[in-house]
Amino acid sequence: MSKLSIKAYTTDYKSRWDRFVASLNGIYKGSKNTSFLFHRDFMEYHQDRFEDHSLLIFKDEKVVAVLPANKVGDTVYSHQGLTYGGLVLEAEIRLKEVLEIFEAVLNFLSQIGINILEIKILPQFYQELPGDEIDYLLFLTKATLVKAETASVIDYRNRIPLNSSRKSTFNQAQKAGLQIQKTKDFEPFWKQILEPNLEARHHAEPTHSLEEITFLAERFKYNIHQFNVLDKKGKICAGATIFETRPVAHVQYISASPQGRKQGALDLLFRYLIEEKYVDKWYFDFGTSNEQAGLKLNNGLQFWKETFGARTRVQRTYRVSTENAHYLKDVVL
Repeated sequence: MSKLSIKAYTTDYKSRWDRFVASLNGIYKGSKNTSFLFHRDFMEYHQDRFEDHSLLIFKDEKVVAVLPANKVGDTVYSHQGLTYGGLVLEAEIRLKEVLEIFEAVLNFLSQIGINILEIKILPQFYQELPGDEIDYLLFLTKATLVKAETASVIDYRNRIPLNSSRKSTFNQAQKAGLQIQKTKDFEPFWKQILEPNLEARHHAEPTHSLEEITFLAERFKYNIHQFNVLDKKGKICAGATIFETRPVAHVQYISASPQGRKQGALDLLFRYLIEEKYVDKWYFDFGTSNEQAGLKLNNGLQFWKETFGARTRVQRTYRVSTENAHYLKDVVL
């Protein structure tokens, strides 16, 4: 009978890890709930901030799952440096096997002194195949919901029409002579728009520095894209950074100058992104509009996204005690 074994990630496993998380439609027949965020080059751009604790799960010599993760004290997170995480599973895996894998992971973590596993679940609409096994297993292991955030999502297979107010500001932007530019140069948006706005409004910085986003865009040129809006004089007045996976176009950053907001620059840009550039995707994800781990909702931002036809999906984060692995023992009849 085949047995599972678990190994901590080291650089010796980089090529095997990256092949496994490669997209279903790529060179390799990899995992079903994957993302370019799970490639090691993406995970490790900020490795100085996190103590890596990623795991590979083998069945005999074959990789059947990986867990992108970092460690803080007696808690393992999947992964604090990523937008989402959890067990990344091979495409053809079945529920009983996932149950066995999750039980093995919890036991492994418990045996090395890890008491808690925290998982920010990959939203269902990012999955290329049905893959809600972990949600079910978290229920069985009595996991606690610690965060729920609302993502504003357009479903291209069942679209809600653009609100009339968006059409009006779109026309205003066209009359102002604004133009959309796709570029590989992230500096104008970062330095002239994004960083000043975040500092003025929230005393914050972007998750990615200019150097980091430039590095990542070079490594993932088919996944990370920058779109700017320029005024009649060629000066940047708004922009958006898109993280693209096969099923989803996700808005990582949105920002505009005061003049850009007044002229409807973002309305012009997002009408183009939604109705032209990414119309062949399954979903367009504006991201969340929450603060304080989902306890507060920025209603103005949420409303603006909804006027484009976006509606709410929920991204959940759970904490499970590793000693609860025993709850999976007698589940299968």
